[in-house]
Amino acid sequence: MSEIKKVVLAYSGGLDTSVIIPWLKENYDNCEVIAVAGNVGQADELEGLEEKALKTGASKLYVLDLTEEYVNDYIIPTMKAGAVYEEYLLGTSTARPCIAKGLVDVAIKEHADAIVHGCTGKGNDQVRFELAIKHFAPEMKIIAPWREWSIKSRDEEIDYAEAHHVPLRISRETNYSKDKNLWHLSHEGLDLEDTGNEPQYEKPGFLEMGVSPLQAPDEPTYVTLDFEQGVPVALDGSKMSAKDIILKLNEIGGANGIGLLDIVENRLVGMKCRGVYETPGGAILYKAHSVLESVCLDKMTAHEKQRLSITFAELVYNGQWFTPLREALSAFVDKTQERVTGTVKLKLYKGNMINAGVWSPYSLYSEKIATFGESDYHQADAQGFINLYGLPIKVQAMVDAQGHE
Repeated sequence: MSEIKKVVLAYSGGLDTSVIIPWLKENYDNCEVIAVAGNVGQADELEGLEEKALKTGASKLYVLDLTEEYVNDYIIPTMKAGAVYEEYLLGTSTARPCIAKGLVDVAIKEHADAIVHGCTGKGNDQVRFELAIKHFAPEMKIIAPWREWSIKSRDEEIDYAEAHHVPLRISRETNYSKDKNLWHLSHEGLDLEDTGNEPQYEKPGFLEMGVSPLQAPDEPTYVTLDFEQGVPVALDGSKMSAKDIILKLNEIGGANGIGLLDIVENRLVGMKCRGVYETPGGAILYKAHSVLESVCLDKMTAHEKQRLSITFAELVYNGQWFTPLREALSAFVDKTQERVTGTVKLKLYKGNMINAGVWSPYSLYSEKIATFGESDYHQADAQGFINLYGLPIKVQAMVDAQGHE
C-alpha cells in the first residue's frame, strides 16, 4: 500500500464518504486525500462541504459544476431514447458516468495514484463508477473501502464516524440511504426494506422534491412544453435551457404530487432491492415527449425504438454508458428525433398527468383520413388488403383441411 501516496475521492459529504477519509489515512499510510464533489444539482447538500472535507482530513476539495453537462449529455439523450428501467427513470444511473468522468479529469491533473469511491459491494454504483473510470483511465487503481474494511452496516459506520469525530447530518432514526440530483431523489433502507410497509409520503420531511398526491391542490395545473428534434426548448411559451426547464418542472410537478415511484427493482449484482423515487420534472418530460412522438413517428420506427429503449435502459442501469452499443443506439435515437418537433399540453392533477393537446408541423395524424365522418379514405380498398393479408391463414387452413380428409 506504500505506493499509494495521493488519492482522489468521490466525495458527497454523506456518511460513506465522510468515514472513508480517516479510514484511508489509517489504512493507506496517511496518504493525501483530495475530495471531489460532482455538482449534478444536489443543491443544499453542497453547503459547507469544503469545511467538512478539510476537517475530516482531506487536503483540498474540488466542486465540479457538472449540471449543464449532466443534463445535455446524459439526461436528454436518455429521455429522447424513452429509456426506462423497470419504471425507474435512471436518475442515479445517468449521474454516475458524468461524475466519474470528472473524477478522472481531476485524478490526471493531480497525478493521483488511485481513485476512491464509497459505493457498497451490494449496489450498482460501484459498477457504474468503475466502468467509466476504466474507459477514461484504464490503468488507474481503484479503491473501494466497502469491499475492504470490516464495517458491515450503516450503524457501524456511524459508530466509526463518532469515534473519529466525523460530523454527521443524519441520525440513526433518519438514516435513509439517499441519492439526490437535479433529476431525482432516491430513498432506500430503514422501513422501506420491508416490502409490506407503505412509504411515509405524508410524513413531514420524507419527500423533499414535492408532496403526496393527497396533499396536492384540488385544482389542476396546466403545463405546455415545446420540443425541437426531441429536445425541450420552452416551457409555457418561455424559451429556456433544458436544465432550467427541468428545474421549473420539478417545482410544478412536485407541488402536484407528480413523479412518485415505489418499486422493487432487479439490481445488476443479482439481488432485488426496494426503492422510492421522486422524479417530478422527469416524469412530466418523459410523458410530454412520448405524447409528441405518438403523432410524429411512423409505426415501424416507433415500435423498433420502443424495443431498443429497453436495451438502452439496461446499458445505462448497468454502467455501460461509455460503450459502442450505447453510442450506436444514441445515433439511432437522434435519427428518429429529426421530426419530433412540436408542442404538448398536459394537465397535472394529484399525481396524474392527463393529455390536454398536442400539435406538430410534422404530425402524421390526418383528421381527414381518420375521421368517422366523410373522408378521403376509400373503405372498399380494405377488402383487397384483407384478402392479401389473410392469404397465408387461408392457405394454411386449406392444407389442414386436406390432411383430415
